[in-house]
Amino acid sequence: MTQYIIQRLLSACVTLWFVSFIAFALVNSIPVDPAEVALRLNDTAPSPEAIEEIREEFGLNDPFLVRYGNWLLASLQGDFGVSFTNTHRSVADELLRSFPYTLQLASLSLLLLLAISIPVGVLSAVYKDHWLDKLVRVFIFASTAMPNFWLAFILLWVFSIKLYWLPSSGATTWSHFILPSITLSMAFIATYIRLIRNSMLDSMKDHYVAYARARGIPEYRIIWKHLLKNSLQSSLTALGISLVRLVAGTVVIESIFAIPGLGRLALGAIFNRDYPIIQAYVLVMGSLFVLSNLFIDILHRVVDPRLKLTGKPV
Repeated sequence: MTQYIIQRLLSACVTLWFVSFIAFALVNSIPVDPAEVALRLNDTAPSPEAIEEIREEFGLNDPFLVRYGNWLLASLQGDFGVSFTNTHRSVADELLRSFPYTLQLASLSLLLLLAISIPVGVLSAVYKDHWLDKLVRVFIFASTAMPNFWLAFILLWVFSIKLYWLPSSGATTWSHFILPSITLSMAFIATYIRLIRNSMLDSMKDHYVAYARARGIPEYRIIWKHLLKNSLQSSLTALGISLVRLVAGTVVIESIFAIPGLGRLALGAIFNRDYPIIQAYVLVMGSLFVLSNLFIDILHRVVDPRLKLTGKPV
């Protein structure tokens, strides 16, 4: 087990290095001088002298690998540089200022995801081919095919403009996060309902279910204690990825509902060509995906005795 964790940690470090290199290389391959962008964003005339001064200040005249090495070493210490649009604030401060809003949105979306997908998935599997199951499958198809920005506008029109029940923008109270979290979680809810339903239907064919019924164990205990447990374990990897996807998928939602989170910060940085923020955002999101995969793989080894003993699924 210890050897496996060390191997996965080394693999994660290599992957993180690759992510950092891609993030830096892609942004620096854009055919626009960052020094000129920084000057224009701060309402300064991009004269040759001013551009050269900015290039010297940011180290843009250094070779590519030197700049990458300096940026990577600084990033490991939490220093992502200074934002072009606000030279008085560091990129790290901008990320820390925006992250709590994204975390609130992702947390509420996760609660909705678990609260809806688990019971609906179980009921859909238990009542297979019943009218309830057919209704759930229609919902899965519709919500998967529905663009989340379109759903966001529908929810805004109904609950904010017509009914005046919920606010349409901002992030000052929890009520501001209700519509965004519904929008963000809807596609994930459909995916997990399908995963849980299919996994439970497969588990119902196993011999231990027939044995449990032969022993006279109540059906509800078989469903909630055995079938659901195995179904959730098989969905563990997808859940770990979805946690990060909830955070990374807030770009459009936060822009529609005017939530000052990471997604809106990244979108604004793309429009303004704020390269330091773009690089930091790509690095942070990539790191979250890699670390999430690492945690889920290790958790699989802990909860699944078959993997712990053999190292391979059986």
